[in-house]
Amino acid sequence: MPELHQVLKDALMQEDCGWNMGSFGAIAEFHHVYGDPAPQEHAGLMQVTPRGGVRIDNLEGVRPVAYETLSPKPHRWTQAVSLCLPHDAAAMNQRVALTALGPDEDALRDEDRGTQLFDTGLGQYQADFCIRTADPELLEVLNENAGRSLFEHGNPAMGAILKHHPHRVLLTRLGRVEVYQMIGGPDTGGKSPEGPHTHVLPKLLRAERTHSANTPIPEGWVPCCGVHPENPVIGRLGEDKVFNRAAFDAFQKLLSTWGAEAYCQGKQAVWELLETEIPAEDAVEPDTREGRAGWRNGIRQWRVLHGPNRLTEAYAERFDRGTEQTDPENPGH
Repeated sequence: MPELHQVLKDALMQEDCGWNMGSFGAIAEFHHVYGDPAPQEHAGLMQVTPRGGVRIDNLEGVRPVAYETLSPKPHRWTQAVSLCLPHDAAAMNQRVALTALGPDEDALRDEDRGTQLFDTGLGQYQADFCIRTADPELLEVLNENAGRSLFEHGNPAMGAILKHHPHRVLLTRLGRVEVYQMIGGPDTGGKSPEGPHTHVLPKLLRAERTHSANTPIPEGWVPCCGVHPENPVIGRLGEDKVFNRAAFDAFQKLLSTWGAEAYCQGKQAVWELLETEIPAEDAVEPDTREGRAGWRNGIRQWRVLHGPNRLTEAYAERFDRGTEQTDPENPGH
């Protein structure tokens, strides 16, 4: 049985592992960029680069939930481990106005400690979405408008934030993700920079959800950190890549320990049918949503593991044509 602390320690040293913290609509992501320096050893559960970083300070009460989701692209699937807390234990401050928090003494890097931290007041249940700056011009605007909603008509603070690109600091009960790169928008050609970045999507925020409905988080639990081990078929930039069997096998171990039983049973059932060459017309898919997701991903993975043939094409044609429970490939959005 994998030990959570060691799994996370190992993952922090793997360049192809991504991390995120946030909620449905407000998220901070940490990824390595091809060509950047290799991950460094740090005390505790931490990784930091010139572009951003992640640190996990607390694992008390954490339930890891491993899962795979269906990609809209029929030759792919996504995978992740959500570090979850019981609903009450996951609650953060849920501030709804811009709030000065004082110097950030817990910053990942020495040079950022003492820099001023502000909660942007997005009111998210399990995450305080903050910014951090030492810029005098931005500080003046932020301090003048503290106590107001960033979305209030005529509030100049949002425009000032987009102009000055402060650090973003996402805080949860488990730790933090910090992003030092520019905010995606007009100054970045309208797209998020490669590597660590943040998304704030007001339309999704209004749903007041802690996570996507397609993420199979058990009732009563809230995801507070997402871990995205190397995907065996998708590269860091979202490109197709040559199948990495070692990455596949490593995640299957996590899935068998921390995954939903119905999902794993659905996948195992279709693998057994394909192994014994039972015709697709004689196969009966599971009757639960999670079981069907496992069944469909099982077909996709079997094709990658063993190569496509007439039998797997027949299974895909019969069972893997719909869009039930497909998730975007950008984790956590």
